[in-house]
Amino acid sequence: MADRKLECEVVTPEKILYEGQVDMVVAPGGDGELGILPLHMPIITTLQTGELRLKHGTDNQDYIAIDGGYMEVREDKVTILATAAEYASKMDVTELNHIKEEIESKLASLPEDSEEFLHATTKLKHLLNRLAIADRRK
Repeated sequence: MADRKLECEVVTPEKILYEGQVDMVVAPGGDGELGILPLHMPIITTLQTGELRLKHGTDNQDYIAIDGGYMEVREDKVTILATAAEYASKMDVTELNHIKEEIESKLASLPEDSEEFLHATTKLKHLLNRLAIADRRK
């Protein structure tokens, strides 16, 4: 099984973020972290906001922040439909911190029972996920 690979696609509404072969996928499932290897049983599951890892060999990984979505696994193919996704290596931490400050400032002036507050809180959650992943992967 060491020679066997997974075909993997990471797709967002805007683009195909990744398409290629990997040795393992580690994804933030709705009920916890999932590790997918070749010949995995077929599943369809939800994904939560978190870190997606695409493993290539023993020492190389791609780290991707995702904002939730779905994952389908079939024998040697993994398809991830993410609401949004971004490589940790391409994140601009200074820009993310600036956006974080803007959202926090906006939240301070909104009523907590408003739809706008809920939307801003969700946006902040996704942003904090990106910052945490970028910080861990420096």
